Amino acid sequence: MGFERTFVMLKPDAVARGLIGEIIGRIERKGLTISAMRMERLSRKTVESHYAEHRGKPFFEGLVEFVCSGPVVLMVIEGLSAISVMRKLAGKTAGTEADAGTIRGDLALSNRYNLIHASDSPESAEREIKRFFEDAKFFEASPERLRWIYDAAERPGGGGRS
Repeated sequence: MGFERTFVMLKPDAVARGLIGEIIGRIERKGLTISAMRMERLSRKTVESHYAEHRGKPFFEGLVEFVCSGPVVLMVIEGLSAISVMRKLAGKTAGTEADAGTIRGDLALSNRYNLIHASDSPESAEREIKRFFEDAKFFEASPERLRWIYDAAERPGGGGRS
């Protein structure tokens, strides 16, 4: 895997519990870069579209109501294998089943109130970024910062060893 962009949403429970800084800190300490970010309260139509693959499932209505219940933080995260790294960092969906050291494993106890959404594939990442950041300008990490996170061969543009 190379450098990727992925979509992350901090859900209303993360915002209400004052965990935005804690979660963003974990993402940045891992070495991932936040290349776009904003906070907003999503419309029902947007949330239904975002979770459309779950329409008809017993939890769909509750999920939509929950995500519409307060502000969320929307982010585009980038880095080497960002999609899989971010999914591992988030942890399993249910906080009681998520491994210690993950966001959900350390900070959540619920299946519904699980703090964070992270794209699960390159296709969903592309679709979700387009949905929430269609006209956004993305900011890339400086080469100096990347120097201390990735081996030269892993950095954007590749290259040899430094």
